[in-house]
Amino acid sequence: MQMMFNFQVNQNLFYALAAADSGPLVKAMQATKPRPATAQWGQFLRNHDELDLGRLSEQQRQKVFAGFAPNPEMQLYDRGIRRRLAPMLKGDRRRIEMAYSLMFTLPGTPVLRYGDEIGMGDDLSLPERNCARTPMQWSNEPHGGFTKSDRPILPVISGGPYGYEHVNAAIQRRHPDSPLNWTERIIRMRKEVPEIGWGDFTVLAVGDPAVLVMRYDWRNNSVLFVHNLDGVPREIAFSVGLSGENEPQGRVLVNLLSEDHSRAGEDGRHQLVIEPYGYRWYRVGGLDYLLRRSEIDEREAAPEATARSSRKPRSAGRDHGRRRTRRAASPKSRR
Repeated sequence: MQMMFNFQVNQNLFYALAAADSGPLVKAMQATKPRPATAQWGQFLRNHDELDLGRLSEQQRQKVFAGFAPNPEMQLYDRGIRRRLAPMLKGDRRRIEMAYSLMFTLPGTPVLRYGDEIGMGDDLSLPERNCARTPMQWSNEPHGGFTKSDRPILPVISGGPYGYEHVNAAIQRRHPDSPLNWTERIIRMRKEVPEIGWGDFTVLAVGDPAVLVMRYDWRNNSVLFVHNLDGVPREIAFSVGLSGENEPQGRVLVNLLSEDHSRAGEDGRHQLVIEPYGYRWYRVGGLDYLLRRSEIDEREAAPEATARSSRKPRSAGRDHGRRRTRRAASPKSRR
């Protein structure tokens, strides 16, 4: 897999969550925007190690510590946090969903760590990184259904708000509104917006650092995402920013997660009120995007069209073979 974890974005993302300030996160995304055509960033919230904050300034790092790991036992190596996401965010379902919605809409491939889809916790009595490496909580059977052994290498989390007795995959599969089913739905929706993985992103100016608005463009289509990083409601106004023949598409934003769609006012700007830790996934222009999707990127099409116009005419048979070769090299076939 030609992918690497994007630690620079990851660390600035947690600063954005702690400070309700998207500015450093946007700078990190811009700095890591160039990448080889055959490679991709892996975007994540937590992995099996500590949350490394070594790329942040001392002031930024202390801000994240204060928000998510105020006690020394929660920190590691003077630069990291050894907690899982759910207890870091104090079990706040709104904030957890917003954080994962943001991760799933970052430029790259989302990477989800086991147990985070059900909101597993940590065991700070275990040394160093082991506190966040406890067994997966499959059910409310002994040892969370993870093993039949009486002595697993690491103990399953038992009792308290994150114990396996009530935080496990079996129970959450039965409840439509559980974190597990929410995660499954957001993964399915992510697969329906290939613009995130293939397209280029643009950050729209909304005049409020607590609200991040990003637009992705790919093959004549656009999607737009809004995230409120703060715990208070925010009201914003913005223009989608499309130009040329696609400009009219920007007047309509179809919400992919609810019926809360948006139409621009007479000035072409959208007015939104976003609830605390709220998020929106929009498709720009409507759900007929497959009809408008171009076969290849316009950036690729322009030089190819110029090259074709300079070629001598060929026979129909040879031309058909040439078209098949072009299609085989398209991003669609690479997927």
